[in-house]
Amino acid sequence: MATQRASSKVDIGGALQRFGDQFRGLNPNDPSVWPPVPRYALCVLVTALVLVALWFVWLTSSNDELEAERAKEVTLRADYQKKVAQAANLELLKKQREQVQQYVTLLEKQLPSKAEMDALLSDINQAGLGRSLQFELFRPGQVVVKDYYAELPIAVRVTGRYHDMGAFAADVANLSRIVTLNNLAVTPGKDGVLTMDATARTFRYLDEEEQQAQRRAAAGAKKK
Repeated sequence: MATQRASSKVDIGGALQRFGDQFRGLNPNDPSVWPPVPRYALCVLVTALVLVALWFVWLTSSNDELEAERAKEVTLRADYQKKVAQAANLELLKKQREQVQQYVTLLEKQLPSKAEMDALLSDINQAGLGRSLQFELFRPGQVVVKDYYAELPIAVRVTGRYHDMGAFAADVANLSRIVTLNNLAVTPGKDGVLTMDATARTFRYLDEEEQQAQRRAAAGAKKK
């Protein structure tokens, strides 16, 4: 019995020594000539490293997706809360919309048509004459067509008293149609007479032909 136990210990020791000898003198530049155990160990190590690297890549990608979904959740929550608030205030929003439409309609009524422009220019001229102002220049410029309206600048130069010019500006502001005075410049003259240079701007709505031209231009711009 003692002989068998000693033989068993010798065999285990020899096996361990042979196992360890396989890892000695390995050529790191040519693993293909390594003994089987080191080759298999290297394969296992490389496989483990690849799996760990893939695991970290997957975790990073999953974390990015998680953060993106969290950010999307915040956006959706905010959008949901906004829509809930709008739904709760739907009737109020409808009333506000009606008020805005009424205000827009009122403003549109203050815009003259193309046929009414001559009468409006006459009203501006009469407002100055009614305040005893002398027109030295009253020259309509080139019409500028915008998206929903047309703008007509008028170069104006009048002479008269200070208070008369102030009253003329107030009369222009109170016209039934929208007229603004821009680029005002007042210079003194003799005997208390002043000269005022300004650009009066009035606006009119577009007729049907002009609206169609604007729509065609907008459609062409979108195609480009």
